[in-house]
Amino acid sequence: MEIWTTLGVIVLLVIILLANGIKVVPQSETRVIERLGKFHSVLPAGLNIIWPFIDKPKRIYTRQIITNGRFSHVSVSTTTVIDLREQVYDFPSQQVITKDNVTTEINALLYFQIVDPKKSVYEIDNLPNAIEKLTQTSLRNVIGELELDETLTSRDTINSKLQAILDDATNKWGVKVNRVELQDITPPESVREAMEKQMQAERNRRAEILNAEGEKKSLILRSEGEKQSRINAAEASKQSEILQAEGEAKAKILQAEAEAEAIRRVAEAVAQSKTDPATYMLAVKYIEALSQMTEGADGKTVFIPYEASSVLSSIGSIKTLFPGK
Repeated sequence: MEIWTTLGVIVLLVIILLANGIKVVPQSETRVIERLGKFHSVLPAGLNIIWPFIDKPKRIYTRQIITNGRFSHVSVSTTTVIDLREQVYDFPSQQVITKDNVTTEINALLYFQIVDPKKSVYEIDNLPNAIEKLTQTSLRNVIGELELDETLTSRDTINSKLQAILDDATNKWGVKVNRVELQDITPPESVREAMEKQMQAERNRRAEILNAEGEKKSLILRSEGEKQSRINAAEASKQSEILQAEGEAKAKILQAEAEAEAIRRVAEAVAQSKTDPATYMLAVKYIEALSQMTEGADGKTVFIPYEASSVLSSIGSIKTLFPGK
């Protein structure tokens, strides 16, 4: 009976030793092992064997956000697990003062990763609390150098400055800050109302400018249209005058050709008689002139020069040119 009791005690001790001496570390996690209170090693992922009661994992602080319905709060506890993955800390809103003395609420997101577990354990006592306080103070310093307008429009610049400051400060803690993001920037209510009025005034100004530009373009187009209309009218009038002049020229040409043809025919007729063609033409012109001079209702007396008698005497000979008429 005593033998079985002894064997049971031995088996129990072996199980306890194995349970405390065998450590299985998941991927992307690690443990910092202390031997008799002094740093000994950092356990890699996989199966690891340590000395029970001699080697102990170092306990560290961890930060967790616990959500209960619509409310959430930050819980800080201790653990032996060191997470090597990228982590994100969502810090609550804090009030900061800009360069132009405007109090603004800002909350930020911090993305970081533990790259040296030994430093993260021994170089700082409470790593989550240290990162939070460092982020808050750095955020106040960066925002304090900018005016409100710059704060609202220069988020990328603020993120870059914060990331550089925090990465440099946390390097000795074995932490790599990958990026910082500002979630919300909330100015006071009075400032927001003033900004809304300013934006509305700017929109109204742009609308008035667009209307003025539209009216200006409309006037320009209208004046160009009137100018083009006048040009077209002038061209049409010029074209009409040209056509009229061409018509008159053609009429004169045709009249001249008709007169030339008449003269040719008279010349041919006169050539067959003994009458002088020049005398004949002068006689015809005299007759036409006399006809025009004697027109009208009143009686007229026409004096004919003596030299014209010889011309008129030849009128009788005209009958000989046109027999039977």
